[in-house]
Amino acid sequence: MFKERRSVNFFDKNREINDKTLQEIVNLAVLAPSAFNLQPWRIIVVSTEVSKKMLYDLANKQEKIIEASVTLIIIGNKKGYAETNPVWEEMLQSVGNNHEMVDGAKQAAGFLYGSSEERKLKFAESNAGLLAMSIMIAAKELGIDTHPMSGIDFEGIHKGFNLQESETVVMAICMGYYDKSRPLYPRRPRRLFKDITTVV
Repeated sequence: MFKERRSVNFFDKNREINDKTLQEIVNLAVLAPSAFNLQPWRIIVVSTEVSKKMLYDLANKQEKIIEASVTLIIIGNKKGYAETNPVWEEMLQSVGNNHEMVDGAKQAAGFLYGSSEERKLKFAESNAGLLAMSIMIAAKELGIDTHPMSGIDFEGIHKGFNLQESETVVMAICMGYYDKSRPLYPRRPRRLFKDITTVV
């Protein structure tokens, strides 16, 4: 799937992703790892004409938002480590009601991810980024094309889509079927192991 996935600029406006397929993509993608399995993320599915137009205006009027079947706004929760996260209760059940173990995990997560604004943001963005890549691979596995976007008005999207104060917009992902009547640029070379690694 990694070699087949491309960032598609042109989507077939006449082909829609059905609800079952979209749900299957997301349900596969949430197998992505996250810190303490806290899953500090959520997704806004932009599908209606009104919502697409709003996002289009907040994303430098990129046509792929209008053409794609849907666009996913990937949101990270900067306070996903907090007591209110229902995953803590699931963790308690999975470790046989070992409160000491779960309390220790909560304290560690609070320190690692909640002790500064920088750490809160890193926590939200790094975990939601794992989900985003997982979504793109899951989509390709089911024959759906995608295009991740960060050239967007993050603050405008936060306000326009009524995000909570603790949430941050990580990226948007256009999703649909490639319009094969419009050629893609050839894949550009990637920097390989020898170019990007330092062994210490």
